[in-house]
Amino acid sequence: MSGARSRLAAAELLIIVLDERRTLDEALATSDAYAALEGSDRGFARAMASAVVRQLGRIDAGIVPFLDRPLDTATPPARALLRVGAAQSWIMETPDHAVVGETVAASKLWPRAQHATGFINAVLRKVVTNREAFDAAPPLAVWPEWLQLDMIEGLGYNGALAMAEAQLVQAPLHLTPKDGDAAKLAAQLSGDVVAAHSVQVEGTAVEEMPGYEAGEWWVQDAAAALPARLMGMKAGDRVADICAAPGGKTMQLAATGAHVTAIDRSKPRLKRLKQNMWRTGFHDSVETVLADASHWTPGEPLDGVLLDAPCSALGTLRRHPEGAWIKLQQDLERFPSFQERLLRTAIDMVKPNGVVMYCVCSPMPREGLDVVERVLADGGLVRDPVRAEEVPGFVGSLTEVGDLVTLPGNAFGHDAFYISRLRRKA
Repeated sequence: MSGARSRLAAAELLIIVLDERRTLDEALATSDAYAALEGSDRGFARAMASAVVRQLGRIDAGIVPFLDRPLDTATPPARALLRVGAAQSWIMETPDHAVVGETVAASKLWPRAQHATGFINAVLRKVVTNREAFDAAPPLAVWPEWLQLDMIEGLGYNGALAMAEAQLVQAPLHLTPKDGDAAKLAAQLSGDVVAAHSVQVEGTAVEEMPGYEAGEWWVQDAAAALPARLMGMKAGDRVADICAAPGGKTMQLAATGAHVTAIDRSKPRLKRLKQNMWRTGFHDSVETVLADASHWTPGEPLDGVLLDAPCSALGTLRRHPEGAWIKLQQDLERFPSFQERLLRTAIDMVKPNGVVMYCVCSPMPREGLDVVERVLADGGLVRDPVRAEEVPGFVGSLTEVGDLVTLPGNAFGHDAFYISRLRRKA
């Protein structure tokens, strides 16, 4: 019975994500069926839901040949259970009898799905014997069609394909050592040094790893760790981290000895940042400000500003694949104007020749290069090109003008960022 309840919980998670358009983390925090599970049953439910959202478009393409009507005409519970069953069979390689038997049992347990038990049983019996349409679906099919076209337009076919292929596998875990000694941390955790400064480790139980409670390291994607390092801040410098939560870049800047002001307009996110500062011992050296950065002014001009601007987060879809399905195309169109406004605000915060580091966790030109070029055209900033020797492991991500676009393709997995180092004119 626990197997059936795990599948019911996975289906409920999918309904919260795909029908209510909420993140998987939000679904995990609010699903009653998931909360009722314990131990391995809970882990299995999460794994099934994650597998579905990671390859949703390909799963749906695989199911469609077995239906005599569009999949979206099925009720949400029936649709969710079919997807859960398909993910078990085609991705997780669960035994056929368990795929059919336990998923059908879940439909019988669930009042919302009981009427569809026969339908679910009939379709899943075909699913476990025929995966041809799923296998034939290209990697780009993991996204809705509008996003496929958008990615191809922004990144070219090969760039879009690299992003889609990266989403097919679980993202690795990268850590940043507080003391900067990646080799020592890798030895302590049996991990590997990547990009010279980060450590890649196995496992997902972060809070149980040695050194977590002591604040000796924090979770931070290797590409996300680049902007703060490239600023070149040193002890005594004054720097602001705009849109700072959850605080990875703030901690990097604080580790240099700089005086850091971390600004975020979200009270819950700023609370999380403060918790991270306490865990890592930076709570006394980092000032936190709850504010809209576009209306905040430092007491005196700063040596640097790091702006990790709000964005579409398309560069982190491999970690949060549900983003492709809970965002609408019009949602993405609102970011560039907001990003540009924040970047122009940052200019006034720094002293002449001060650093303005602009980055977004999206590789799309409209959120990165296009924003920077419009601001550069006004003459307040100049580009400070990043040099190859500054970015070991990411040399292939350098653009002709000296920015970085960290598309997938390195031996180690990493998120897709756009990064540009700028300076205020003297």
